[in-house]
Amino acid sequence: MGFQVISTDEAPRNPLFAQGVAAGGFIHVSGTVGIDPATGALAGDTIGEQTTQALANCTAVVVAAGGAKDDIFEVGILLHDPDDFPGMNAAYSQWLPTTPPARYAAKLGAVIPGVLVSIRMTAHVG
Repeated sequence: MGFQVISTDEAPRNPLFAQGVAAGGFIHVSGTVGIDPATGALAGDTIGEQTTQALANCTAVVVAAGGAKDDIFEVGILLHDPDDFPGMNAAYSQWLPTTPPARYAAKLGAVIPGVLVSIRMTAHVG
């Protein structure tokens, strides 16, 4: 079974990996951080700002693949500092789709200067 690489200007790009791939009705979004694709800079210094932007980036990839927010059934969240969980959760609750997806949160292993959160998603369409 093959897959289709998903690409959109509405989310940051990296030459080392696809923003997402679609295969068999599933959309797999790569982990993305809270970079504003319009500026190429982090959306802010707070966990709330970065979480909101990372969720928007991931959702944009799902939409570019023909999906919608309510098609997302799994969200993975990696936090630089686990103590940021309450702030991340507050921002996440503002994004939450009609039917909540499964979710996990864990500590981000890589140290990337300024990055507080990385988020990935999986959706199903069709």
